[in-house]
Amino acid sequence: MTSTAPEALHGHDAGDKPPAWPQRLRRFGHVPREVTGLRERLVPPYNRPSERLWAVLGVPPLLADRLVRWSAWGGPLLVALVAGVLRFWHLGSPKAVIFDETYYAKDAWALINQGYEGSWPKDIDKQILADPSSVPVPTDPGYVVHPPVGKWVIGVGEQLFGFTPFGWRFMVAVLGTLSVLMLCRIGRRLFRSTFLGCLAGALLAVDGLHFVMSRTALLDLVLMFFVLAAFGCLLIDRDWTRRRLAGALPEDEDGVLRPDASVAETLRLGVRPGRLAAGLMLGLAFATKWNGLYILAAFALMTVLWDVGARRTAGAARPWSAVFRRDTAPAFFSTVPVAIVTYIASWTGWIVTDKGYFRNWAETDGAGGPGWVPGWLRSLWHYENEVYSFHVNLTSGHTYQSNPWSWIVLGRPVSYFYEDPVAGKDGCPASTAGKCAREVLAIGTPLLWWAAAFALCFVLWRWFFRRDWRAGAIACGVAAGWAPWFLYQERTIFLFYAVVFVPFLCLAVAMLVGALVGPAGSDERRRTLGAVGAGVLVLLIIWNFIYFFPLYTGQAIPVDSWRNRMWFDTWV
Repeated sequence: MTSTAPEALHGHDAGDKPPAWPQRLRRFGHVPREVTGLRERLVPPYNRPSERLWAVLGVPPLLADRLVRWSAWGGPLLVALVAGVLRFWHLGSPKAVIFDETYYAKDAWALINQGYEGSWPKDIDKQILADPSSVPVPTDPGYVVHPPVGKWVIGVGEQLFGFTPFGWRFMVAVLGTLSVLMLCRIGRRLFRSTFLGCLAGALLAVDGLHFVMSRTALLDLVLMFFVLAAFGCLLIDRDWTRRRLAGALPEDEDGVLRPDASVAETLRLGVRPGRLAAGLMLGLAFATKWNGLYILAAFALMTVLWDVGARRTAGAARPWSAVFRRDTAPAFFSTVPVAIVTYIASWTGWIVTDKGYFRNWAETDGAGGPGWVPGWLRSLWHYENEVYSFHVNLTSGHTYQSNPWSWIVLGRPVSYFYEDPVAGKDGCPASTAGKCAREVLAIGTPLLWWAAAFALCFVLWRWFFRRDWRAGAIACGVAAGWAPWFLYQERTIFLFYAVVFVPFLCLAVAMLVGALVGPAGSDERRRTLGAVGAGVLVLLIIWNFIYFFPLYTGQAIPVDSWRNRMWFDTWV
């Protein structure tokens, strides 16, 4: 009688190895993670909607393919169109000089007309609103504490449409609308998803702080535009660099890309147009407000880390050494010097005149300095020193100042404009019992910002524990615009400075929404529940924007309705 070994009864010989853990886990429904090829890790493909979705919607495959191609630009353009309509709607209202428009609108008008800022008489705003043509541009120089680019931008609108509220707000509204379009495209490139990109742009379109700043002639929205443009240029450069590396790496006989330490460590990437464009944009940001310099430093560090990651993925055994030898110097010279030259060039109007403030300081009070340094450059350096002293010592109290710790929860918004018209006047309905309230309140859409507070925690978790470079990029954008203000907590600062990093908050919320919906390949129940939860969140944010819309646009509403929107005492 032949004996049967126990191993034979279980279907394998005694010499066979036991099944691996993944094989054992498959019995319980485990699906192993799909291995991503090197080419896809260097240059990830864009996500496409599932064929099942098109089948449910009854869309034929050919039309579905066209819609996907169209949506890459069609979706962002549609979102930007909606944002533009909102921002240009009654742009000249309120017909008033609101908040710091009293400085920048007039400085911009002087720059456009004579190349330098003038010293305006006090109480001139009413005359400007009544008859701007009767107001002469003062020839006496005015002392200003911000570089000129933002004011040049505002001045373009005044040149086109006159010295009026619509004129000085026009270009800011244009940049606000374009920034929504840029964020859609940036989000698409960052997440490799047209849906998430358009979602990020849509969230920016309905953020109250971005909306108000897009309709007000202040410098911070202009700064935000150039910072976001620089970030987009660096993203393009990142993809371009990784494509160059992928194109230089060898393929095996099956056409599969293989890592190669020699190529990854020695490949010279040459001139990088995206990085040069980023240097220009960061120079324009710095030439709008000085905190652009902090963002320049943060973005420069970020792009170096991206280079390290790219060379490591391509197979470099010593990626840090390779980046130091091949990329650091080109990265420096294509950003920092470009930004500095751009900053100095922005002062051309002041340089070519002999009437600007401190313009002749080198020849008078600064006589005796080094002769090899041009007089205009020594005068400009002195001017910048005076401005720096002003900024760091600006500690006088203000009703609407706030601590940067409170920004993310909207602790203290800024009222740009307030009137209390009686019934039947200035838009207040005649049937109103008592007075109305008209206010332009610079405050973010509350539900969006509070969701962003949670989204930032999610982003940090993804960065620290999942090494997700996208989360790191978003965190860098927020930190670059927010963290520097913690160094100057004794200084008089305001919530509207936070508009610089609002696009990155929207990217964080979009990333969180993508996680709620679930990754591709999730079961139908998981995706359905996630989509419902994400949809409810987005709809609540849109509703919240609509609810506060009268406070963003200065519409007259009954005082009781205004009080209902003052959710916290610190908002009054």
